Amino acid sequence: MTGARKLLIVEDDPGLQRQLRWAYDGYDVIVAGDRAGAIEALRAEEPAVVTLDLGLPPDPDGTSEGFALLAEILQLKPSTKVIVASGHGARESALQAIADGAWDFYQKPIDIDALGLIVERAFHVHDLEVENRRLAASGAAPALGGLITAAPEMIKVMRTVERVAPADVSVMLLGASGTGKELLARGLHDASPRSGGAFVAINCAAIPETLLESELFGHEKGAFTGAVKTTPGKIEQAGGGTLFLDEIGDVPLPLQVKLLRFLQERVIERIGGRRAIPVDTRIVCATHRDVDAMVADGSFREDLYYRLAEIVVRIPALAERPGDAALLAKHFVTRYAAAMNPAVTGLSSDARAAIDAHDWPGNVRELENRVKRAVIMADGKAVTAADLDLTDPDTMPINLRAVRETADRRAIRQALARADGNISQTARLLGVSRPTLYDLLKSYGLHA
Repeated sequence: MTGARKLLIVEDDPGLQRQLRWAYDGYDVIVAGDRAGAIEALRAEEPAVVTLDLGLPPDPDGTSEGFALLAEILQLKPSTKVIVASGHGARESALQAIADGAWDFYQKPIDIDALGLIVERAFHVHDLEVENRRLAASGAAPALGGLITAAPEMIKVMRTVERVAPADVSVMLLGASGTGKELLARGLHDASPRSGGAFVAINCAAIPETLLESELFGHEKGAFTGAVKTTPGKIEQAGGGTLFLDEIGDVPLPLQVKLLRFLQERVIERIGGRRAIPVDTRIVCATHRDVDAMVADGSFREDLYYRLAEIVVRIPALAERPGDAALLAKHFVTRYAAAMNPAVTGLSSDARAAIDAHDWPGNVRELENRVKRAVIMADGKAVTAADLDLTDPDTMPINLRAVRETADRRAIRQALARADGNISQTARLLGVSRPTLYDLLKSYGLHA
């Protein structure tokens, strides 16, 4: 299938081979029934994604051959996304495979739709990594301002910012809180001819109205009580570079007039000063408010709006960026686990499902905060939906196995807490035997 993405299926059951080949006719499917055939196909076809049944001949009832093949695949082609099969009761093997470098796992008997989502996501991440490596090899920045995205909606925004960066025009970024407006502003500065100058950011909503003018325009010594020395403002500090005015919608009307004068004449006067100071500063501003409505009701000057909004860029919310929540969550797990909890190696299946289902009203900032807290609190190797506190009915995963796992974890944790960690009492509360409880604790990576 020319041009199709290559998927290698390593499975020794002829019936399952036919079923999977039929289910994934949208890919260029290569099938191998044993380790030697899989390595031959890997070398010849270089598939981006491999689904691997750990039980392969000559050890179909064990996992030794599957683990050996996993290690060989990752040694020959480390960028390959390997998705391993976990038979009933073989969850430990699947978790071990993840620890050894597998990308994900799926449960047998196979749910074609669920596996299809895992495979598609694996291709999605692989394609993104390939593009990042290509950009790095060409000397280009891997992503504007360090933004991580694979959503077409956000890539379009980044391309727009890249196009306007060289032009010396004012840019207004519109988007909800936590969508990455400052990252985009910094990326715009770095991609502009002003990148050698300073990038200065100020949050207009965080500074009291009485101090905001002094922060922006500076003041002369003795201009007011406490002004013991002459202090340049943020506009001057950003001379030759870029000034980022976050939450521009919160600037009071009297100060809007003074800001408009600077934009028209490119000169400022410090508070208490009489000298006009020419300043060459590019303005990038942002707000989560409806500026059009503010202009209509008179709370934001129309002439200032048109000076600031020579180019307007609207940033989509995280909920409008398909796939980005999971991609960002993996990035944050890797970042925070290295510093705060090295035992954590990834996200559980119920966590990924919950992340995909959640609408993220706080956008990337909310996601980052939840993941950071979850990494710190996680008991096992994988961050779970319970660790993320995403187990409310609206965000529960649809997959029954994931729902059952989430419910089990929650019940065990509650019982352990009620019994102060006493295993016998916890088992009685849960209505299971001590050996069963020990098995559950081991399976879910929990501790008494």
